Amino acid sequence: MWQNLISYTVGTLAALFPIANPIGAVPIFYSLTAADTPNYRLRQAKKTTLNVILVLATFLLAGKLILNFFGISLGVLRIAGGLIVAHTAWEMVTARQRLTSQEHQEAIDKEDISFTPMAVPMVGGPGAIGVVIGFSTRASQWVDYLGCLIGIALLGILLYLCLALGEPLIEKLGSTGMGALNRILGFLILAIAVQLIAEGTVEILKTM
Repeated sequence: MWQNLISYTVGTLAALFPIANPIGAVPIFYSLTAADTPNYRLRQAKKTTLNVILVLATFLLAGKLILNFFGISLGVLRIAGGLIVAHTAWEMVTARQRLTSQEHQEAIDKEDISFTPMAVPMVGGPGAIGVVIGFSTRASQWVDYLGCLIGIALLGILLYLCLALGEPLIEKLGSTGMGALNRILGFLILAIAVQLIAEGTVEILKTM
């Protein structure tokens, strides 16, 4: 039992961290809250974290129901998730902004950015949602789900630390350093996307 718990906890966190990319969310978070007080920024970081955990946990627990309702196989889900993750990774590698200029301007004018755009689609976007639904199809007992929930909670803690303490990191690395770090993470995420597509293809071929 404990082996399953640890396996699903580590597996969920390891799969979600590069795709959710809390480090990459730091520059956007600080640009959207540049005119706000430190206390307000901390409240937004906490609310963003809670929203991400809530969204991912909901899709984890409802994953099998969603797949059954729409008649989607696991192989198809993995390929679709892989394509979405690949798109995100390509934007990171080519240094494209994760938010359009219009979305960025609208977010600046919003009083609360914790759900949109920060939680969805910045951190808990389609790629992360696809990952947790994939884990929900593998989980067969309550301890598996508990491990996934702990992994999601740990991601939330890391996200909060990144958002709350990220300003010194931005100042130290600068735009060039953050860009280089994002490209490295993007390359790793692209590799994950290829693996998801390959696994999905094999899954579909097995059912033929």
